[in-house]
Amino acid sequence: MRSIILGALALASSVLAQINVPGVVPINPAEPLQHHLAYAGVTGMTVSWNTYEEISNPTVYYGTDSWDLSSYATGESVTYPTSLTWSNHVKITGLKPNTQYYYIVSNTNCYNCSELAPYTFTTARVAGDRTPYTVAVTIDLGVMGDLGLSTTSKGPITSNDQTTIQSLARYMDGFDFLWHPGDIAYADYWLKEQIQSYLPAVPIDEGYKMYNRLLNTFYDELQPITAQKPYMVGPGNHEANCDNGGTTDKVNNITYTVDICMEGQRNFTGFTNHFRMPSAESGGVENFWYSFDHGMVHFVQIDTETDLGNGIVGPDEAYGSEGDFDTIGQDAGPFGTKNQQMNWLTKDLASVDRTKTPWIVVSGHRPFYAASHENGRCDECVTAFEPILLKYNVDLVLAGHVHFYERNAPIANGTADPNELNNPSAPWYIMNGAAGHYDGLDPIEGNPDYIRYVQNSTYGWSKLTFHNCTHMTHEFVISGNGTVLDTATLYKNHGCPMSNYTGTNSSAPITDHNGSASLKASAALFAVVLATALMIAL
Repeated sequence: MRSIILGALALASSVLAQINVPGVVPINPAEPLQHHLAYAGVTGMTVSWNTYEEISNPTVYYGTDSWDLSSYATGESVTYPTSLTWSNHVKITGLKPNTQYYYIVSNTNCYNCSELAPYTFTTARVAGDRTPYTVAVTIDLGVMGDLGLSTTSKGPITSNDQTTIQSLARYMDGFDFLWHPGDIAYADYWLKEQIQSYLPAVPIDEGYKMYNRLLNTFYDELQPITAQKPYMVGPGNHEANCDNGGTTDKVNNITYTVDICMEGQRNFTGFTNHFRMPSAESGGVENFWYSFDHGMVHFVQIDTETDLGNGIVGPDEAYGSEGDFDTIGQDAGPFGTKNQQMNWLTKDLASVDRTKTPWIVVSGHRPFYAASHENGRCDECVTAFEPILLKYNVDLVLAGHVHFYERNAPIANGTADPNELNNPSAPWYIMNGAAGHYDGLDPIEGNPDYIRYVQNSTYGWSKLTFHNCTHMTHEFVISGNGTVLDTATLYKNHGCPMSNYTGTNSSAPITDHNGSASLKASAALFAVVLATALMIAL
């Protein structure tokens, strides 16, 4: 019954947002919309939501019992010029790790909220807990429906297909959190969609209204997921400003630039206001670079758009690769001091206790390695980041930006690791920019010898499963029907002693293999996991 109620509430809030004309506040401007969560360390959680007016002393009421929400925390209500909403952020601290809490926020519209307890969240697993778990990853995900990806837009989608957001919602009981490293909503496509007669035309000086309409529609669509699962994000180029650096109207021979972006529409302003990532807990900077532990994994979000350090111009910075040689491009950042991100990343990776968090997973928006597509591969990112990732034996690097799916071999300095997925010394690179947006999937224009699987025929998201200290599996899940199109398992000999297992449930760890293990070990593990799943299903 609770899931039905939650679904109805989410649908109601989504419908409310979409029936309002852009720029017109709803009947109750204090009504909480667009709930989303973010880890704030192992014992904390940031609860955020949006309203159409400023909230004085925004409050979250919470507890481990749905009938007792007597604990509470307060936070801040922020906005920026041209935004139509206020973002409310409340950080809750002093929580128990890996524990489910019920919560409601200020002005929740229900008769007896302690009885309804609309939403729940579960705090992070403590470092050293080797209980298996799964993470969902989606990159390059935009609005679904009439304002974005639909059967009438450019993408390969039919009326029988689930969208990526619907697919994630369907399977969200199976993953701990959702990771979205960049290109969130594609609100900056408003002008391109308008020029192509996909969206109704609005004057350029009112473009911020359409930009906000796309943003708010996207966050409404994600609400059923992000209200209950932490939504960890990173910066992509489409967060930089209101028009992705410039659009050309070929019919009228007009080329627009970032000059059309009004105050509040540049320099990742919406991105910095809407989210609160755990930078304070990890020594990072805002939502741009940060890290967090979750069980046996140390997760790292880096900024591939700005702040590459050592004199390297980031793609979204003035005169970066997002613009022509004689234009300012996105004109964003930097957000830190000289070399700050590089120094932080080095210190962060050096401090990882591999006996507790043997796995290190890094994500940035742009791919270091990819089949060539226009300006897709980030060569400056390779120069800036790869030496650090190799030095500290990072296991997996995730990226998007190019709109297709590509699973590569582990790679070092452009060369595939000879061990492939059997205890490689180089990071494994996976690019999945196929989550879906209005403009469809990209053509595949190259075939580097490090590619092991590539496709641009269907939308999907990544499912990461960490089995134990030595094995993790990546799966590409087709959004349309939920089937797995591609799967591969990585074996790494992290040398974790069995005595370090601190899992708290009945799922005992699979015995770690030594360095002589072969790919057969990975296949055997996958067979055991699959058989167990089938037994549970039966």
